[in-house]
Amino acid sequence: MAKRSAGILAYRMHQQELQVLLVHPGGPFYLKKDAGVWSIPKGEYDEHENALAIAQKEFTEETGNVIQSNAFLELGDVKLKSGKIITAWAVEADLEECFISSNNFEIEWPPKSGKMQSFPEVDKAEWFTIPKAEVKMHPAQIDFLTRLQALLN
Repeated sequence: MAKRSAGILAYRMHQQELQVLLVHPGGPFYLKKDAGVWSIPKGEYDEHENALAIAQKEFTEETGNVIQSNAFLELGDVKLKSGKIITAWAVEADLEECFISSNNFEIEWPPKSGKMQSFPEVDKAEWFTIPKAEVKMHPAQIDFLTRLQALLN
């Protein structure tokens, strides 16, 4: 069975332009990577769990912000090349600041060194206009931007 993740695409109107909140993955593999690696805040869940509840929890864990809304728009699923399926919802949330309060993960770093190091799951979050988000975002997730625009129009 394919792994599943659930996430939230926060959006806002800022200076009459639609913006979305994306997060950059932490850790040594993504340190110098930018285009094509940003993502919606998301996390894995089991099929018996409530996907929207997991998405809300992951949003809080990865950004440090709590969504104060129940007006979630379903954006459906996208499938990554790995087979993982991401389910997303959009919600309007004009958060004053993008701040990170991310969980950490441990890996052996440098590889084959025998040393374990801790890294944040997410190292930054930023608001992007749709054209800029299309460049920054993981290619498989760009469909979420298209779906959000269609729902808002």
